Amino acid sequence: MVALAAFAGAPQADCDWQMLGAREVDHRVDHDQIAVTKDEGTFNSIQLRVQNAPVEFKHVTVYFANGEKQVLDLREEVAAGGATRTIDLQGNHDDRIIQRVEFAYRTADRGERAVVQLWGLS
Repeated sequence: MVALAAFAGAPQADCDWQMLGAREVDHRVDHDQIAVTKDEGTFNSIQLRVQNAPVEFKHVTVYFANGEKQVLDLREEVAAGGATRTIDLQGNHDDRIIQRVEFAYRTADRGERAVVQLWGLS
């Protein structure tokens, strides 16, 4: 289990952003996923936040509970303590229950392992 430190740029408590999950990543693998266990709501947007070490995201695939998916060609490098742009989710609001998010990435082959956090905006 990954110990999750508080994210320096985390939204304030009165905001609609929710952390949906996290994964520790390193250079030995080039893809991973975050399973979303929260099923109490739908999300309009997501954002990936990075801690400890930089991560270069190649593409991200969002899988929805209704069986549909959204593939995003992200190609974005995020520094430690940073975040991707806010990613708007397609489709009908009621169909945007996220089941999991898969991402292809690259990290440096040295130093600390990065932690990738998935955040959702209602």
